[in-house]
This record gives sequence, structure tokens and C-alpha cells, in this order.
Amino acid sequence: MGAPTLTTAAAPRATPDLAAPRVYAAWRERKLADTARSVDDLRVDIADPLALTPDERQALLQCCARWNMALYRCRGKPADKPAVLALARQLGLRRLDGNWLADDDGLSSIAVRADLGEPRGAYIPYTTRPIKWHTDGYYHPNERRIHAMLLHCVRPAASGGVNALLDHELAYIALRDASPRWLQALMASDAMTIPARTDDDGVARAAQAGPVFSLGAGGAVHMRYTARTRSIVWKDDPATHEAVAFLERFLADNPFTLRLRLEPGMGLVANNVLHDRSGFTDDPAAPRLLWRARYLDRVDAPTPARAVPEAPWRSG
Repeated sequence: MGAPTLTTAAAPRATPDLAAPRVYAAWRERKLADTARSVDDLRVDIADPLALTPDERQALLQCCARWNMALYRCRGKPADKPAVLALARQLGLRRLDGNWLADDDGLSSIAVRADLGEPRGAYIPYTTRPIKWHTDGYYHPNERRIHAMLLHCVRPAASGGVNALLDHELAYIALRDASPRWLQALMASDAMTIPARTDDDGVARAAQAGPVFSLGAGGAVHMRYTARTRSIVWKDDPATHEAVAFLERFLADNPFTLRLRLEPGMGLVANNVLHDRSGFTDDPAAPRLLWRARYLDRVDAPTPARAVPEAPWRSG
């Protein structure tokens, strides 16, 4: 499937003030009337990631404006790391966040790392194990929130490694509809705390407390979440526990979840939507490899004409 048909509802979008009940009601109605039916709705074929055509760029932006995510498929030669970063820049993603395990260019090479003494092997993304529902960077401080992410497939696993994808704005709607009290609990500044990460030298990353849902400039919904039950502390009050239980039920059973197995040359670019990953089996001769980029920008946010890419910030 090629690029979606362009309409007058072109990205970037103007995000409504969702704190206003009437504005929220109208936004909710539009959002639920225009959900993605399959991953094919999200797919955009591109010829050259280094130089998107106006139609390719517009189609990717429009997918993200409607569903907070888009899938690209490179139809020419395989993209290298500079090409992946260039594609992201053309979508307004410039403030790259490189965590402490990322490569020097800020991209993380997600592959199984079982080598003795390799620190990546201690973290689930670098194993064959399944990863539960989460948004990226949930352990970041509020001033370094991850607003967008990119996953590019170099080599898939021999079997498995399927991602579930869910527009986080639909989770916001479901929770707000179920109980404004629950939503208020998960918008509290101490709703979810990620304990400090320590190493041999002491505290490598301080504990991070923050909300699950927040509204950014202009009302954009941001979600900070992990379904992990370890290394996470929820605020100990009834409303928070009830809200978390509701989210778990919603994520386990809803009509909006899409499933995708990235193939070589395919990539996901998204406004940090909810996602998970199934376990997988590797081919030792051609092990699974994905490149991951995280950004402090949103895909559909306006970018100054003279903006300069920021050097990757090393997070913990």
C-alpha cells in the first residue's frame, strides 16, 4: 500500500485545549470516528529517506496527526543510520535523546547482547524476552520527556518479535470516559515513581516521579507508562490503584490495538505511542537488529526554519 490519500486535514495539526469539556467532547468524537483499522492504514512507501518527496513527507505527517504513528517502507536501497536520522529531521525531530547505552550517534542498536560483562544484556530490550506495554523514556525527568520515537528494522528475528501498537490518546479517552477521578489521579505529579538506578559508583540516575497523563503546550496528550510490576512505585491511594487496574484491563482487551512485525527497511515513527514486543527466536547467522531513536520533539510540532540538531543527551 502506498501513501494515504491526502486530505485538507493536513499535518501539522493544531492541538485542542482538552481541559475544556466542550472542546474535549468534539475532539473525542472526531478521534473515535477516525481510528486506524489496520497497520496498512499507517503505511507510506518512500523512495529515499535522505530526501522525502513533498507527498511522502505530508503522508507521514498526516498519519501521525491522525493516529500519532506512521509506518514507512523504504523501496530503494537499504537505509543506513545517517539516512534514518535524516528522515527523522525531515519530520521535525531534531532533539535526539541518546540513553547511556546508545551508540555514539544517539541511535540505540537493539540486538541480543548476551556477552559476559556487556551491560546491555541486563536490560530486557537486549534479550529475546517479551516486553510489556510501555511508552519510551518513562524514567526520564519531566523536563526531558520523550515525545517521539523511531524504530527502524535492519533484520527481523527468525520468528516472533511482534509489536503491539496503541495510540495513547485512545487510552486517555477510555480512562477519562470511565472516571474523571481516575484520570485526575494519574495526572498527579507523584502518580508513578521509578526508583533510582544505582551502579558501583552509587546513584547513576535519581528516582523519577511524575504523572502518567499530562497535557502539553496546546493540549497535546503525553503518556508516561510501564506495565512492569518491578522497579516501579505507584502512589498508594484508592483512586490511583483503581485507575491502574482499569488501564491494565483496557490494554489487555480493546478494539484499537494494532500488531506489526517490522521487516527489513521498514520503520515506525510515532508520538511515543504505547507499544509492546513479543518474545522472539533469533537466527544466529543473522540476528535481529533494530535501530531506535528517541526525541524530545513531537512529530507534528512546528520546527524553526534555522533549527540545528541538538547533540544527543545521555539519559539514564
